Amino acid sequence: MNNTVETPVLQLKRLTKHFGDVIAVDDVSLNIVDGEFLTLLGPSGSGKTTILNMIAGFEFPTSGDIILQGKSINLLLPEKRNIGLVFQNYALFPHMTVSENIAFPLKMRKAPKAEIKARLVDALSLVQLDDYGKRYPKQLSGGQQQRIAVARALVFEPPLLLFDEPLGALDKKLREHMQLELKRIHTRLKRTMIYVTHDQEEALVMSDRIAVVNKGRIEQIGPPDELYEEPANAFVAGFIGESNLFEGVVTGGKGDRIALTLNDRVEIMINWRERIAVGEKVRFCIRPEKLFFVDDAPADNVISGTITESIYVGETKRYSIRVNDELSINLREMSTLTGMGRREGDHVRIGWPDESVKRLS
Repeated sequence: MNNTVETPVLQLKRLTKHFGDVIAVDDVSLNIVDGEFLTLLGPSGSGKTTILNMIAGFEFPTSGDIILQGKSINLLLPEKRNIGLVFQNYALFPHMTVSENIAFPLKMRKAPKAEIKARLVDALSLVQLDDYGKRYPKQLSGGQQQRIAVARALVFEPPLLLFDEPLGALDKKLREHMQLELKRIHTRLKRTMIYVTHDQEEALVMSDRIAVVNKGRIEQIGPPDELYEEPANAFVAGFIGESNLFEGVVTGGKGDRIALTLNDRVEIMINWRERIAVGEKVRFCIRPEKLFFVDDAPADNVISGTITESIYVGETKRYSIRVNDELSINLREMSTLTGMGRREGDHVRIGWPDESVKRLS
């Protein structure tokens, strides 16, 4: 997707929302292009749902502008914005059949009966529930009800669909299945979608881009692999996936390598291509899966410690290694590589590739 040549379907311009003295959204600007799946990812209270509610029209901005297809929608009521909405609680009408629920937005728009019938057939087929039209919501599973909610949001072909943690009430297996279903629907239809979640794995699986939201601001925005491999700061590194976060003082260096002291006690060398003065503080992270156990062979990047925890989690095994009283490191490796008999209490040496060190602001 080449975002530089496409006209945004949705633009948020310096969007701000105050609730009394609380700043829920703080000067957020964002462009979303046609057909993009963008996820607003952040912890509870970060402001992501407030951003979504302002786009939907359930909240009005304190300042800033929301532009949909080139027109400001700040003052429009929700029903005038022509936006599809999918919520966690499905919001289906219990007294209506599946077909009636899906057709409801078309009837409200006074679409011709023939068009309603044709679109209804397409919508049921899209969510793979062709034979469920005469059933009522109470006769469906949670996953099926969520599919019907998606079909209802899509049936009137809105320019934008908003999803507010729609899979949060489902169990893990069904949630993972529905993630792939939504991804399949997006791939097929190429509709513009904004998805709100606090689940970083869900965001990584589904999104074209992720905007990481914290304290009302966007910390970083980019494709999933970029945010995972090149986090901008400690918050992003810690929230997307698992990271070992380090802070050290430069004590020397040679070429592309610098010597650091961690926690005033641990001396290490790392790769650092930028010029930096002795005495400066640096922050960086290394993902647990980038670390490996070093046996007796010499290595450029090594730190020693004692295994304090060993957890088997199926395809991987996680280790916690205490370097000293103030510093612990997490290492993760494939279970097939754990035949060395390492266990709690073992003294180990840990290494990492130079390219796995990621500088943080």
